[in-house]
Amino acid sequence: MLVPTTTPSTTMLRLRDTWRLVTLNRKVSFGLAILTFFVLLAIFGPMFFPGDPNAFSPDILQPPSTAHWLGTTQTGQDVLTQLLWGTRFSLIMGFAIGISTMIISVIIGLVAGYFGGLIDEVLSLFTNVFLVLPTLPLAILLAAFAAYRGPLTIAIVLIVTGWSWGARVLRAQTLSMRNRDYVDAAKASGENSLHIIFFEILPNEISIVAAELLGTVIYVILAETGLEFLGLGDITSTSWGTMLYWAGNNDALMLGAWWWFLPPGLCIALLGAGLAFINFGIDEIANPRLRTEPKPKLAKRNKNREVAA
Repeated sequence: MLVPTTTPSTTMLRLRDTWRLVTLNRKVSFGLAILTFFVLLAIFGPMFFPGDPNAFSPDILQPPSTAHWLGTTQTGQDVLTQLLWGTRFSLIMGFAIGISTMIISVIIGLVAGYFGGLIDEVLSLFTNVFLVLPTLPLAILLAAFAAYRGPLTIAIVLIVTGWSWGARVLRAQTLSMRNRDYVDAAKASGENSLHIIFFEILPNEISIVAAELLGTVIYVILAETGLEFLGLGDITSTSWGTMLYWAGNNDALMLGAWWWFLPPGLCIALLGAGLAFINFGIDEIANPRLRTEPKPKLAKRNKNREVAA
């Protein structure tokens, strides 16, 4: 009696190989460890340290102690509680705005590159207009003159000013892919243009999309923090940017209250470094010429895979 055997699909094999490459890359592993730490901090931190981040107390401008692990502000607010809630806010803002920005970049970039002609010229002109605009000064100007200052205003400003570079890169990549054999085969089989764009071309650009997404998230977190630090956001909310705003506004550096501004600054730098490591690792995976791992190890690993197959 023959026992039926099942073979994994091509998609599953591709995902498994991609995951193996990702986990073997040291930069990606290190960056994911940092990102995971901040995600866990944002999810479980407020549970272990409950409290109102804006609550006042008589313990004014106290250094780190057993009662307040990261000290207090000039109005007695607990810095650790603010940092944990600020981590959640900054991560949600960073990835929500980053994903929204990349969706716009993917749609405009792939549609322009695939169709070409008049559609490409109009979308490219639209993209080039935003490319030549000074992004950060424009974001500051829009946020400064907005009628409402808050997370929604910052999100709209950063999405409007942040999509053009990713769209330009994806358009160029799509131009080189639209005449590939698998695209011609999909056209010959009667697939519509949207199916070809998002199910044939896009999967082959995932590494570029992922790298652009991480770069956008880094930009968003830095820009959001900068706008909050300048007082162009909702200064009553709790984020890394507002922590730095109030620390600077109350002369924390002059008062020697390093525990007020140093933790959010270190969090911004550490999270940015982690996302950058993931970005560099994805570049190495997508482009083997950038890999820094010794070639003998790679050759031995590939040989073992061939023997196992």
